Amino acid sequence: MSVFHHLMPAALRRARHASALLAVAVSLLALPSQAQNSLAERLGYPADTKLLILHADDLGVAHSENQASFSALLAGPVNSASIMVPCPWLPEVARFARAMPKLDLGLHLTLTSEWRDYKWSSTAPRDSVSSLVDSLGYFYDNCADMAKHARLGDIERELRAQIKKALAMGINPTHLDSHMGCLFFNFERPEYLALYLRLGREFGIPAMISQNMIDQFPEMLRKVVGPSDLVVDNVLTATPEDFKGGMPAYYERTLRELKPGVNVLLMHLAYTGSEMQGVTVNHTDWGAEWRQADFDYFNSEACRKTLEEMGIRLITWREVGKLMK
Repeated sequence: MSVFHHLMPAALRRARHASALLAVAVSLLALPSQAQNSLAERLGYPADTKLLILHADDLGVAHSENQASFSALLAGPVNSASIMVPCPWLPEVARFARAMPKLDLGLHLTLTSEWRDYKWSSTAPRDSVSSLVDSLGYFYDNCADMAKHARLGDIERELRAQIKKALAMGINPTHLDSHMGCLFFNFERPEYLALYLRLGREFGIPAMISQNMIDQFPEMLRKVVGPSDLVVDNVLTATPEDFKGGMPAYYERTLRELKPGVNVLLMHLAYTGSEMQGVTVNHTDWGAEWRQADFDYFNSEACRKTLEEMGIRLITWREVGKLMK
């Protein structure tokens, strides 16, 4: 992922969803202390293979988000997704996960509640994580405000509560990632990233991280990234500028320019009905129309043809996670 920092330059801080900062290529060769083989080779593929995880974020946030994502996962080529445990539509996702135990479903660890009229709070008891919630009891709506108030112990209690609740509901996470990048975009608080990676190791779940972070901040991040952490090559996603230019054009270009190695392409899938319009009111970026456009492209024949034409092989986090066993 790109710059992981909660006190970024002002232009970047204004990007309220971390995915805007993720549209960068990152190398999958792990730290020099790790095995010299690339992750692709460790997975049993030639180093020049174009491997891709097609990953849908935000399951649990709304019924329309769930239904569109379920449809895409069952039909393909979308083959991975991550779940927001604190969100109201979690039970629907858990029922789906129990019915489809072989699907690739991870946890979108959540510390913010970004929408204007649609909010959620902590999974842990609020009085045990009081620094994570505002005066009304909701998560803060951006990573910077969260980090300004949060105590590290409260963050750990909340993340553990989310993982344990998912497990209790029959969800067996194949990976971890971070909603809005709050655990990534805090280079002045490397303890957030260290906690995130430590929880992945403890629970035996790959925590998504990129070589780009290590390249940009090697002195700091080498202290928290360990030899057992799996570092992916490329994490890619559309930005607001890409949305303005049309999602089909962005995704076609991204797939045609995909580099060898293990790549993760993030998208957000939902039906643009009254529910998502209400959830994302006043948010053109990552809003209802954006999510419908993502759904339409990844359910199109054009997408399937491009994947085949470019010789892209789809893999999942479940496959990557076997390297941690």
